[in-house]
Amino acid sequence: MNFEFSEAQNLLRQQAQSFLREHASPAQVRAVLDSEAPFDEALWRGIVDLGWTATTIPEAHGGLGLSYLELCVLAEELGRSLAPTPFSSSVYLATEAILAYGTEAQKTQYLPRLAEGDIIGCYAVAEGHGQLAPARLETRVENGVMHGAKLPVADGDVADVAVVLTHHDGHDASMYLVDLHGEGVTRTPVETLDPTRSHAHITFDGAPASLLGQPDAGWAQHMALCNRAAVLYAFEQVGGAQAALDMARAYAMERYAFGRPIASFQALKHKMADMYIAATLARSNCYYGAWALDADAPELPVAAATARVSATQAFHECAKENIQIHGGMGFTWEFDCHMYYRRAKLLAVNLGSLHRWQDLLVARLEASPELASTLTEVS
Repeated sequence: MNFEFSEAQNLLRQQAQSFLREHASPAQVRAVLDSEAPFDEALWRGIVDLGWTATTIPEAHGGLGLSYLELCVLAEELGRSLAPTPFSSSVYLATEAILAYGTEAQKTQYLPRLAEGDIIGCYAVAEGHGQLAPARLETRVENGVMHGAKLPVADGDVADVAVVLTHHDGHDASMYLVDLHGEGVTRTPVETLDPTRSHAHITFDGAPASLLGQPDAGWAQHMALCNRAAVLYAFEQVGGAQAALDMARAYAMERYAFGRPIASFQALKHKMADMYIAATLARSNCYYGAWALDADAPELPVAAATARVSATQAFHECAKENIQIHGGMGFTWEFDCHMYYRRAKLLAVNLGSLHRWQDLLVARLEASPELASTLTEVS
């Protein structure tokens, strides 16, 4: 197996970096943070024009038909820039759910519009505090209409269609598609730690819903979808971790105290070394996850959990220590350190908490002793 990106994929990375430096600079991200806008619409339109929203959608449905490796490259660069767009909700989750479980009619109806950015998708599963579980779902679909509420829903206030995990006519969990502009849908914006990624409380009161995938298979579909999305979110986290590390290093090299750069102080060297180790380990695990995702390998559940855990830890470590290395100024609104910390905390819970993914990783390794032994030998 090859754990290096190809020349074409690295060219895509360079294109993404160039575009995002110009259109998603820290100043432009801060402009969204300081405003009431839920996301940067000009940036989103630029992303759509570049075809990023169509990356893995087959050509038959209006997409580019590229691999998940290209999507991993884009995810990392979007994470590095803290791009304030609904990309992850629409592409990693809603688009992937329809690709994996939609009927041909559903794919024809939604995928071309998702590829062209005409509509935005979101993924509605959580129902408030506590760990998500099939038995705790209170949202119901009866006779083709949905009742209940989802909170919080990432990008739920700006999305046009939602993939919703709910109960099905009194049976087990199932997935449904709901038009968020249709009857019986009420949306209320929700404040979070990172206002550059908007969230909503969505209430369904007799909203028409269409089944996505097999009835009563919603929980299995949800877990499979989370495994795939976890790798992509992990790449976003690695991109953010690297950006925070680079920011800390640049400041430490430029800031002088007692006549020399603070980067020469042993305590700060140790902090930056720990940041580098965390980010590098996370990147290694993400590359393993990218391979498993692209190859649809049996190891994907373990690879996804490994990437998710290490990337969550790395982004938190780098964002936190970036503030510390900036000292008293790092805590101020004027410096950009807090934007990385905000995004690190938000991404850490988007697909379930760090503890949840740690439990999943342990359970999956216990269920695959041969794989656990192999990974131990490699490490």
